[in-house]
Amino acid sequence: MHHKCDAKVLPMKTSTLPPLRVSDELRRDAESVLEKGETLSALVLDAVTRNIEYRKARSEFIARGIRSGVSARATDEYVPAGEVLQKMALRLRSARRRAALKPR
Repeated sequence: MHHKCDAKVLPMKTSTLPPLRVSDELRRDAESVLEKGETLSALVLDAVTRNIEYRKARSEFIARGIRSGVSARATDEYVPAGEVLQKMALRLRSARRRAALKPR
């Protein structure tokens, strides 16, 4: 059975970021890297979005590290550095193999 929904889809509310004063040189540099059809506003939004994602990931990484340290001290169970480095090297080789197989 199908029902027709006539609820209106409302546009998402938006906000603005504070105006930003920059040097003429920074503005020229920003404008010089714009891609075809890209606006300066789109570049700034992308930069802010990526920086937020990076900072969240960094905070989560630090929090995991702190929790891991607390757990290791509480249980007195540590992983030798050599073992960690071996696992990291294995992951890196695997990632490089996958990257080499991806069509470009």
